[in-house]
Amino acid sequence: MKLNSISYVPYKLLFLLAITAIYTALVVWLDFLQGPYWWDEKTFWQTSLTFSDRLFPSIEDLRNYDELNTPLPFVIFGALEYLFRQGIFSGRLLNLILSLTMVFAIGWPSQEKGGRAILCIIGLFVCPYYLWLSGRLYTEMIACFWIVLGFVSYVRNRHLLSGIAFILAIASRQYMLAFPVGIAAFEVFSAFKKGGKLNLKILIPVIASLSIVGWFVLFGGLAPAASLEVRQVPDVQRSLLALTPHGGLYFLAVMGLYFIIPELILFGRGFSLRTMLQDRTNYRLYVIILSLLLISFIIFPPTLVAKGGLIKLLKLIPFDFLKVLLLYCLAALTCLRFANLKLETWLLVFNTLIMMKAFPWDRYALPLIVVLWYLKSLYLLDSPKQNSVLRTANSERQTLMEKV
Repeated sequence: MKLNSISYVPYKLLFLLAITAIYTALVVWLDFLQGPYWWDEKTFWQTSLTFSDRLFPSIEDLRNYDELNTPLPFVIFGALEYLFRQGIFSGRLLNLILSLTMVFAIGWPSQEKGGRAILCIIGLFVCPYYLWLSGRLYTEMIACFWIVLGFVSYVRNRHLLSGIAFILAIASRQYMLAFPVGIAAFEVFSAFKKGGKLNLKILIPVIASLSIVGWFVLFGGLAPAASLEVRQVPDVQRSLLALTPHGGLYFLAVMGLYFIIPELILFGRGFSLRTMLQDRTNYRLYVIILSLLLISFIIFPPTLVAKGGLIKLLKLIPFDFLKVLLLYCLAALTCLRFANLKLETWLLVFNTLIMMKAFPWDRYALPLIVVLWYLKSLYLLDSPKQNSVLRTANSERQTLMEKV
């Protein structure tokens, strides 16, 4: 899909009409947010009710609830119930509002972004978990919102606000830790290359990352003790140092399916696989990456026990060898796409490491997918040369629209 195909469309009107139609249909489909519990919603709501007898929770409340992830979403849902007494509807409505807020942050076609922003929203919606979880009582929307706010602040050099947002994100889900750690690693690497010194761009995400220690101390472990007693928790989530590399390889494949392929289709000029494969300068690097990935697949065969759309796709393939081959190809696309040491590479690396401690599930890739489309909408995932070409083309389209 080319940007020129919508060059004469009033982007803002198109955006508003499309988003209104999509979210109206979503709300109707979800029985106006009053529908029955879906999967984990029942237990999430029961946990939220334990925080609904007061506006601010006590230390004991924060220590003794029985969910695996950090408590901020349940505290917020409980506070909404304490204030409004509308049941699960209030929490679902909050998630819907947060979802819309992020859609506007990514997709609002400003003069700088033009129609590119709309394409980024199309890419975001390709990941079905975004809309699927937007009107349900899940923790993803709250965690994603804080992460997006953190990156909005980060790219605008509002580092204190960025740090606060990342602390709140970690308080919503432990694996949001990957984002401030990724930023810190990128900034350290950039400062080292330039011979720079310690600065707020490094200190703030490091401080935000260390907030996870406070939760571990409060819980006396990686999660509340009560949650470990009532659930069958794998050993990898009970020990800090335990890792399952095959989970990370599966995550790379998930990113290939839900981000890399949509980006190739929507932004062929922004990332050309053919150009990459013909790049003699980095040819050795690509060979090394593909070889290391192949060795990893041999030593740690990716799991075929998972949840989500990818595993459903794999079930259509008759032989395990072909299933693993597809996973390798998708993971290879991801690794080749991010074969640089820019910010997105560090984000991918640390998210992959975090996913080595999580059950393989496509929806766990959602926060990174949201962030990448936000960065893409700002031309921050393209090379400087590609940025120049895309920005020039966008400026020319804006001029044509004004004449029309």
